[in-house]
Amino acid sequence: MSRVGKKPIALPSGVSLSIDNGNVVTVKGPKGTLTQAVDPDISVAVEEGTIQVTRPTEQKRHKALHGLYRALVNNMVVGVSTGYKIDLEIVGVGYKAAVNNNVLELQLGYSHNVYVAVPGEIKVSAVTEKGQNPKVILEGIDKQLIGDVAAKIRSLRKVEPYKGKGIRFVGEVIRRKAGKSSSKK
Repeated sequence: MSRVGKKPIALPSGVSLSIDNGNVVTVKGPKGTLTQAVDPDISVAVEEGTIQVTRPTEQKRHKALHGLYRALVNNMVVGVSTGYKIDLEIVGVGYKAAVNNNVLELQLGYSHNVYVAVPGEIKVSAVTEKGQNPKVILEGIDKQLIGDVAAKIRSLRKVEPYKGKGIRFVGEVIRRKAGKSSSKK
């Protein structure tokens, strides 16, 4: 069996799961509601406070889908119960971030400001503390959507390896290069 797929998912208190039309899973919790269509071959069942995902055969396709849908349902349960948060750090002289009506305004060293419209499901905030790099904080219940938005923001100014300037995840380790060698013999 799939190592990921065979693990049961604990259903926290306040979170409910319903299965409609045989293959649409809806998870409701204190932070919101998420819906995911599941392949008809994979079955999802709620048993004694846990969610069990099973597959019909040992085919390679079924094994792959088994782990996939177990992970997707688990992400939905975690999202509606605790939510997801991604912190981005903007490193560079003169680089700034501001939020106005869910529109992120970034100054990234270009001749113009960059505006990013963030979906309404995600709460975005910009924090600038004295002596610290500006930070953009994304919070939401949909792990896939929040990851996509974070990747889009990060792609606006990728971290360069010489000075380390750009947008990075907080705690991300950047491999730095030495640059020109100054000694000529």
